[in-house]
Amino acid sequence: MSQLNLQINGEAKSVAGVATFAELIDALALTGKRIAIERNGEIVPRSRYAEARLADGDVLEIVVAVGGG
Repeated sequence: MSQLNLQINGEAKSVAGVATFAELIDALALTGKRIAIERNGEIVPRSRYAEARLADGDVLEIVVAVGGG
């Protein structure tokens, strides 16, 4: 599996061994957290994380929901 160059929350990152959003979430230690992901300006539905494939150069915004009150 090749290395991908992504921009995540405005920061350039290179990731290897990651092809899907689910794998990226695991690699970023976000598994189990309530998050939303936008790729190139479009929201990626949570139901598609396991099948939606990342592409070199994707621009991602990852928002982690924070509880409180």
